[in-house]
Amino acid sequence: MNTAAIIVFVGLLVFVAHLFEKIFEETKIPDVLLLIILGVLIGPVFNFINISDFGLAGPIFITLALVVILFQGGTKLKLESLGRSAGGAAGLTFVSFILTSLSTAGITYLLTDLGIVRAAMLGAIIGGTSSAIVIPLVRQLEMREESSIIMQLESALSDVLAIVVGLAFLDAYILGEFNFLFVIERIFTSFLVAGLMGFAAGIVWSILLDKVRHIKDSIFTTPAFVFVIFGLVEFLGYSGAIAALAFGITLGNVQALKLPLISRYTPLKALSLSKRESAFFSEIVFLVKTFFFLYMGISMQFENTTSVLIGLLLALVIVFVRVVAVRVSVTKSTPAFDASLMSVIVPKGLAAAVLASIPLQLGVPYGDIIQNITYAVILFTIVLTSIMVFLVEKTKVYKFYQKIFANYGQQAVESTVVNQI
Repeated sequence: MNTAAIIVFVGLLVFVAHLFEKIFEETKIPDVLLLIILGVLIGPVFNFINISDFGLAGPIFITLALVVILFQGGTKLKLESLGRSAGGAAGLTFVSFILTSLSTAGITYLLTDLGIVRAAMLGAIIGGTSSAIVIPLVRQLEMREESSIIMQLESALSDVLAIVVGLAFLDAYILGEFNFLFVIERIFTSFLVAGLMGFAAGIVWSILLDKVRHIKDSIFTTPAFVFVIFGLVEFLGYSGAIAALAFGITLGNVQALKLPLISRYTPLKALSLSKRESAFFSEIVFLVKTFFFLYMGISMQFENTTSVLIGLLLALVIVFVRVVAVRVSVTKSTPAFDASLMSVIVPKGLAAAVLASIPLQLGVPYGDIIQNITYAVILFTIVLTSIMVFLVEKTKVYKFYQKIFANYGQQAVESTVVNQI
């Protein structure tokens, strides 16, 4: 495509993305799925655009998209709801990650020549869910606020688990040993240190925000500061994603924090984001989300039929295992409808794609198989998530899941009745 055609395409894409959002509102067919299908058509199917055309710009853009989505999602989470949902999110994160990693590693070990360690590495890579996909999706669904927050937190936390555990198995293959205690320590420090750094950055920026607003054309300074924090935390070896999420949560709730140090330097009313700033960030998220999912579709690869079929099988297994994880970890007070949606939202994304490319870059045997299977799993889990969300919301498929979660939501109903009495 020449420059003029690309510019026309970008302009049309924005209108198409708005159309897809309207289709989602009317039919509940996710705009995510439609954007990915469009990417697959113009990429691997008709080859109008090749993934190599993006060079280094593609991965960098996807990382920036992840940062913006996490930050903006964090600003929408309130402390009271977070307190009620944190335990449920942690439980679902670890149970789902462990069950998904073990089941997919076992199947991969049986069907390929990867061996135990590389199969475990692949299982860890696809063990989490994608925050860049989950956060925009659940905010469009009619879920209870606590259920939505659990899903958003789980996606961010599981990305870190996938990175830490996946790289640990990679080191184990290269060095010939696996240090379990080091992995546990790394997970703990990644969450804690990154979270504290994001919180501290949020406090500092909230103090500076009133002064920054007096600078002309300064509305983009907040996302710029998020990029700086993300990069610094990543450079120090911790999770920039968790730091970006913590930064957003802090900035969105700073008025509710009773910190004498803050009130000493600046009035609380000037600390949080204004409606104008929030609207601006929403527009940014819309644009980066649009190009993110289009890029995901373009980046899909279908050269190896065996890897594609294994990826499809693993995606189906992941959907089944997810039901078990939700049954085990989610409290019975969760509405059956919410539990049903939580059990079908299993998309893999950026973290899995990046991790899957590392073994190949390092020359690990069968690294291409790991990458091809992961890409197939990413595609099929996104497609299955989109289809299953539609079926649960719009068809009789929900009755099937309602039977699985038949005893869910009763405590919440009973509590509501008691309060009304």
